[in-house]
Amino acid sequence: MKIIKVSDEKLSLRRTIESGTEKQQQAVKTIIEQVKALGDQAVLSYTKQFDGAELTSLKVTQDEIENAYEQLDDELISIIREAAKNIYNFHEKQKRNSWIDFDENGTMLGQKITPLDCVGVYVPGGTAAYPSSVLMNVMPAKVAGVQRIALTSPPNEKGELSPGVLVAANEAGVTEVYKAGGAQAIAALAYGTETITPVDKIVGPGNIYVALAKRAVFGLVDIDMIAGPSEIVILADDSARANEVAADLLSQAEHDPMATSILVTTSIVVAENVQREVKRQLQSLPRKNIAALSIEQYGKIYVTETMEQAVRIVNELAPEHLEILTEHPEECLAKIKHAGAIFLGRYSSEPVGDYFAGPNHVLPTNGTARFSSPLNVDDFVKKSSIISYSKEAFLANAEKITKLARYEGLEAHARAVESRLK
Repeated sequence: MKIIKVSDEKLSLRRTIESGTEKQQQAVKTIIEQVKALGDQAVLSYTKQFDGAELTSLKVTQDEIENAYEQLDDELISIIREAAKNIYNFHEKQKRNSWIDFDENGTMLGQKITPLDCVGVYVPGGTAAYPSSVLMNVMPAKVAGVQRIALTSPPNEKGELSPGVLVAANEAGVTEVYKAGGAQAIAALAYGTETITPVDKIVGPGNIYVALAKRAVFGLVDIDMIAGPSEIVILADDSARANEVAADLLSQAEHDPMATSILVTTSIVVAENVQREVKRQLQSLPRKNIAALSIEQYGKIYVTETMEQAVRIVNELAPEHLEILTEHPEECLAKIKHAGAIFLGRYSSEPVGDYFAGPNHVLPTNGTARFSSPLNVDDFVKKSSIISYSKEAFLANAEKITKLARYEGLEAHARAVESRLK
């Protein structure tokens, strides 16, 4: 990792959001059109082509779910249940209620909050297993009151889904699970097939084809976000332990060659020790090749003269994950304006939040923490305004309303009000 002594130049994590090559865009367009036209047949065909699985049915059966429990040890099932409970309890505190205000003149104004009817959750699969992605995407929807949650995930060559994914889905209350991945799964959730009923919103991470498909169907359905590569920024003073900082930086670097790991510190000693530790720890990582590429391309260590300058850099970067490893991390917290998730102190390593603590790990990337938030209960509800004017309130304000309408050149609006004055 390169050590950079920072002056006052502006820094940024922001990179162009991946839009894919022309070939990838065309491939996604073709897949979506085929799924719209042929339904299950197209999804099954693409599953054979891309995942090597020859399926006769897309839907996961109850027998397969029960078999998944047989394949997992009891301790892991217990951990999944505890994590699900933690995530549910955290998101339950986000839930908001409908409200109505009454005025003395008879005006009634309010907001009605209604959960979405149905949500689709995409979980990456194939050779990988991500039960944590299931829990993070499903639990806030359950808290919000979504009744129908359909999950899709690509199968392995044997036509199976990860036992961990199936157990997590069942524990989280998913009502339907399908063996489908890639752009074809997104198209099936958006447009529907003979087996899959369309949903109102699609959430969950995926590769470039999934991201392009989500972008293509947005408008017909809602989506959570177009997420970029994962990021971590660590803010540290001379109390930070180099081996722990290095381990946390590498925890993000192993995700993806384009993942970003950055240390911002006031201590040149910490910077140099972390630099050595990253190099040492890389050697024994199972995903060494991925992590090494990430560190080489996007890993940086910024050394500042003051903590105020360090905090300013963090706010400019607006990272997905921010760890504060200082002697008094709470003192820095109030000064942080832009971060997806903030981890305070050495015992709050980023995986604590990613897997177990309760806050959501679906976070804004690419500097978008400047204006957006983690996946939350509000993402699974819609708000309707309520307006009720009494005769007294209407008569008191009718002339003001007609004047505004005529100023905008909308005569019919003005007359709609005046028709009630006669």
